[in-house]
Amino acid sequence: MLGPSTRVRFTQFGAELASSGIAIDHAPLLGDAHLRRLYAGRGRRPFAALAAYARHALTAARRRHDLVWVEKELLPYMPAWVERSLLAGTPYVVDYDDATFHTYDQHPSQAVRGLLGRKIARVMRGAAAVVVGNEYLARYARQAGVERVTVLPSVIDLDRYGPVVPPPPGPFTVGWIGSPGSERVLESFREAAAEVTSWPDTRLVLVGASPGALAGVPHETWVWTEDSEVDAMRAFHVGIMPLPDLPWERGKCGFKLIQCMGVGRPVVASPVGANADIVRDGVEGVHADGAASWVAALRRLRDDDASRERMGLAGRQRVESEYSVQAVAPRLAELLTGTA
Repeated sequence: MLGPSTRVRFTQFGAELASSGIAIDHAPLLGDAHLRRLYAGRGRRPFAALAAYARHALTAARRRHDLVWVEKELLPYMPAWVERSLLAGTPYVVDYDDATFHTYDQHPSQAVRGLLGRKIARVMRGAAAVVVGNEYLARYARQAGVERVTVLPSVIDLDRYGPVVPPPPGPFTVGWIGSPGSERVLESFREAAAEVTSWPDTRLVLVGASPGALAGVPHETWVWTEDSEVDAMRAFHVGIMPLPDLPWERGKCGFKLIQCMGVGRPVVASPVGANADIVRDGVEGVHADGAASWVAALRRLRDDDASRERMGLAGRQRVESEYSVQAVAPRLAELLTGTA
């Protein structure tokens, strides 16, 4: 279960849902071996993907469950009618933490746009309920004609994060956490990063990025693992989440911010999509739009220890009340049992 969305939106709720009487059988389309291959830069194996499609379709057709809980879609690049036929007879819930519909309606191929541009809308309309991570995704679902839409943010498990501890001695550390698949957003931070990393006793750390991320800008790249991610973020003084204001990015759910807030660190964020809701400017962190704004925000937090501590604690409190498994799991359990 290495897939970020799978861990965040599904598997981390297992114990909480079990305590509510919900038993879950997992049926991933592509397993962890596939993801390890991608993260290692070895590319995709087309025949393995085709075999996975066949297994997934067969699993769906043979299911004996009260409810099917789908992460985005059953079979990417297959028409909606195929998925709906496989799911016929059992209510299903679909969950989105990305603007998956833009994979199709903004695809460079006219054929893909024509055949699949409305696929996700049709899958949504066939669902007993649609769960989304932010309002941008909710608006799409409502415009598609879905009546039962629930916004549940992406969250962290507080039991994994423990209490807030101060960062260790050392340089002022600006940190980003993500994966090779999400690192392209760092390009919108390049100009600011070049200036910030020129400051004395200051470093930029990228956790989970590929070796080629932000080439030419001084930084440290740290390997991501699930076991080490909390300790890595505790080494930050400030967490960042830059985003260009583009359709796909408006569908992001701000999980990087929630993680950094969970360890009690202030954050600087582009006010795009869910970012603007998660971080209240001047409370849990600072909004930044453009290189000069990013530089000013980070300089302010570098030079003001009291503001860093105040915002960091405010962020942790917000996570505890709104962006934690402990806060959201009861709502999720009620939704799933009610739908089934």
